[in-house]
Amino acid sequence: MDDGSGGVFSGNLFLLFDSYFYFHRGGNPMALFEIQNFSFAYPKTQEPALKEISFSLEEGELFLLSGASGSGKTTLLHQLKPAIAPYGKRQGAVLYEGRPVEELEKRRAALEIGFVFQSPDAQIVTDRVSSELAFGLENAGVPPEEIRRRVAEMAGFFGIEGWYHKAIEALSGGQRQMLNLASVMVMNPRVLILDEPTSQLDPVSAGNFIGMLEKLNRELGQTILLTEHRQEELFPLADRIGMMELGRLKQALPPKEMAAALLKEQAPLSKALPTPAKIAWALGRRADLPLTMKEGRGFLAALPPSRHKLEKANPPEPGEKILEAKNLFFRYDKDAPDVLRDFSLTLEKGRCLAVLGGNGAGKTTALQVLAGILPPYRGRVKRKTDKIAYLSQNPGFVFLTEALREDFTLACRSEERWRGELERSPFFQKLTPLLERNPLDLSGGELQKAALFKVILTEPDVILLDEPTKGLDPFAKEELGAAFQEWTAQGKCLVLVTHDIEFSARYAHRCAFLFDGGIVSQEAPDLFFTTNQFYTTAACKMSRGILDGAVTGEEVIRCASGADR
Repeated sequence: MDDGSGGVFSGNLFLLFDSYFYFHRGGNPMALFEIQNFSFAYPKTQEPALKEISFSLEEGELFLLSGASGSGKTTLLHQLKPAIAPYGKRQGAVLYEGRPVEELEKRRAALEIGFVFQSPDAQIVTDRVSSELAFGLENAGVPPEEIRRRVAEMAGFFGIEGWYHKAIEALSGGQRQMLNLASVMVMNPRVLILDEPTSQLDPVSAGNFIGMLEKLNRELGQTILLTEHRQEELFPLADRIGMMELGRLKQALPPKEMAAALLKEQAPLSKALPTPAKIAWALGRRADLPLTMKEGRGFLAALPPSRHKLEKANPPEPGEKILEAKNLFFRYDKDAPDVLRDFSLTLEKGRCLAVLGGNGAGKTTALQVLAGILPPYRGRVKRKTDKIAYLSQNPGFVFLTEALREDFTLACRSEERWRGELERSPFFQKLTPLLERNPLDLSGGELQKAALFKVILTEPDVILLDEPTKGLDPFAKEELGAAFQEWTAQGKCLVLVTHDIEFSARYAHRCAFLFDGGIVSQEAPDLFFTTNQFYTTAACKMSRGILDGAVTGEEVIRCASGADR
């Protein structure tokens, strides 16, 4: 029968997951993981990354682990999978079904504890979709006929049949991450652990991925533990939200209770809550906060009508051109299709441009052509400066040593200078305790921040950034946004390729949409997001047709409360 996802849902899939239904459709729930007073410290560090953490993960639960960048979320997740647990000093216990996780047989740990990483490319090991789906089962010694059955059913469930025979390099980022999830699920894991799985996905692909997680949990009883800064869609789906702060697990509550608690405390992480909850709280609601768009629209629609026009600031005047790309064409191989087709773009001093578009649209390629890393075979790029910096979406590539301190000195050849910059910037100050850490031991958000700092130390005029908010919590994003405003005020030109719609709406001077190799639209954020249906902000989705013209949550609150009158 049709499962509504574009694939065929085989009734035999229930046989594949019969163990789940034993636990979830009858009998009492049981804890899969028990973490007991657990602490962990990385080598050469005095401050533990995890401090006296205790909690349990129940069978069939969807548990969302939230917290600021560097709060220990990734470190904690890695402790639950012995094959990827980092080296360091441990105290306390991590138990899987009552047994220390490090004592599990390797085969059992590999089969029963599934893990999906942040980067879609981080765990792909073969060159074709069909091979990737079968790889884990083959290594586990599963008989060939059983492999074929499992792979066929999993490909049908995930809607992979249409690209089952494709090469990995032909897949979009969203397809690769869906393939990673399917490749883990084909192993029939008891628990699925995911670390920021949508951080590199466009909004549509991220929504599809999150929808699949909901399907696995609600229909198959799959136990899921994950971290994710993109919480607009995930927060309402969770059974419990765990809040981490400075290596400690402060509390674990159901979603609506957690939302109310964070907003009452005015905690920094309340900025990560779903937009409907934040807006409703600001407008006076204190109980049964709306979490979904449907609930949020119902809340807004029930308010007294507001008849006034939202006042908007005039868009800034065009700045001085610093780089101009005209009619660019680029392909990676002479026989391959064009990635960029008639691509034209103008960059201006003192302006921030956000380039959005789907996975595989060519955004990263465009940045590398603008930076001079890749040469177009037709068209030209005029540059009025050679001080152009490029930071890829894999920030670990910029580090050359085993300590951040040494890398920063290499970047500007002056420890005194980089220490002064570190102290001056609120965004970068939090790197101070990490100076002796190996970049490979940092969380995704910490690594992103450190790489950006190293780029800034080179004093560029044009800064080209590929997914700069990846791995950053909402508070860190605000600090980064303030840094962006400071840099553009100094006359620097910023270009960010991003899937972060909310950040773009707040901090970009203009937003461009890349499709089919070219820029198809480019406007100020207000016009760009109010005319888009899917590539738009949560506030715009919530208020469209009720309070038209609002793009951010603050604008919805101002408009609904009559503050503009």
